[in-house]
Amino acid sequence: MAPAWYRVATRHRETHDTVTLGLGPVGQAIATPEPGQFTMLYAFGIGEVPVSVSGTTGDAVLVQTIRAVGAVTRALCAAEPGQVIGVRGPYGTGWDVTRAAGGDLLLVAGGIGLAPLRPALLAALSTRSAYSRISMLIGARSPEELVFAAEVDGWRRSGAEVDITVDRAADGWHGHVGVVTQLLDRADVSPGQTTALVCGPEVMMRLTARALLAREIPAGQIRISLERNMRCGIAECGHCQLGPRLLCRDGPVVSYPDAAPLMAVREL
Repeated sequence: MAPAWYRVATRHRETHDTVTLGLGPVGQAIATPEPGQFTMLYAFGIGEVPVSVSGTTGDAVLVQTIRAVGAVTRALCAAEPGQVIGVRGPYGTGWDVTRAAGGDLLLVAGGIGLAPLRPALLAALSTRSAYSRISMLIGARSPEELVFAAEVDGWRRSGAEVDITVDRAADGWHGHVGVVTQLLDRADVSPGQTTALVCGPEVMMRLTARALLAREIPAGQIRISLERNMRCGIAECGHCQLGPRLLCRDGPVVSYPDAAPLMAVREL
């Protein structure tokens, strides 16, 4: 339960309320997170929150993308380079992108759900020849709320097919307008050979999973990331219990056959 100390090395504003921090260890670093895992980030004197890891670097720097929605996340988003914060983890299950090797990998992100999928995409692109096709479908409320916008061209150059849609267009936007599920009709994937990773608001994940099933992608090849009120990260406090699962231990990444009945239970 004792956090490791990390110092803010870099700070990049993604949108008006979302910031990506690069965190370097002050002393002993935590274990390297797998794509899809999360950490507990502690703002000293305020509290801690679970945050998905959006990347790592070879020098043990954690990349964490945070949206300001409460006191703790606002404090973390305001952290400047040099400031020290606490980190516990990594916790939970990962995307296991290697299971898609030899076939097609389809990633579908809604809003800030792109952050947990980013390390899975980067891991797949680092071994691009292992996959027949890598497709990333991204939905955002508006062009201004698209996170990692500066990286999209690099992902395409590395071999990913990236398609983006927004709910509300703005002046100068010439891309698709609509919900992210509409991009599935434009994605060129082979259903029986496709592994789909989905992350975003629960309603978006539920509708996306149904659309994937309608396109004959097997349910067992669809994985989603569930969120609940995680407090301890070590399956002791019970705050993240959802049916028979404690999501800090048995999630957040869950196969769709396991997730479908759980998503019928609304978070309080």
